Amino acid sequence: MKILTVTGYKPMELNIFKPNDKKIAIIKEAIKNRLISYIEEGLEWVLVSGQMGVELWTGEVILDLKEEYDIKLGIIPPFENHDQRWPEHYQAISQELSMLADFHQPLYRDEYKGPYQFKARDKWLIEKSEACLVLLDEEYPGSTRFFLQEAKKAVERNTYASYTLTPFDLEETVQELMEQDPNYWNND
Repeated sequence: MKILTVTGYKPMELNIFKPNDKKIAIIKEAIKNRLISYIEEGLEWVLVSGQMGVELWTGEVILDLKEEYDIKLGIIPPFENHDQRWPEHYQAISQELSMLADFHQPLYRDEYKGPYQFKARDKWLIEKSEACLVLLDEEYPGSTRFFLQEAKKAVERNTYASYTLTPFDLEETVQELMEQDPNYWNND
């Protein structure tokens, strides 16, 4: 696998409302661990649409991994100014990642026009990648359900692979972090 799309929940779907929430570090660590194993197996590109939450955090992880690995980041938002109504903190991350990405180009070179832009984004990301990694609790798919519907069609055609990071994977990451630093939860 050379090209992977990563997506998942928005912060509010994970009950994350502050930019320094410890859950973000856990999610980023779980993403990093999974991406490193894919990079060591030949992964070259990670694609995201730049959505708030898992996708922005993945972008930050990729920038960190670039110091040690040859990995590229592509950001393909569904339309121009997709982040204009986001909280300031997430806008800043989005703008920084857009400047530092190896490739950044909105799918539609226009403002928001309708939900068809999100559907087109999902199809494009699936067409341009060989697999996806989705942070997902299958009982509560949230906003990922639309992407997953498109990915499932590609998987059924045997042209795509779908991987997940689950709540269980996040729990394992917590355990690993606690083993590395028993005072992890006390470090504020």
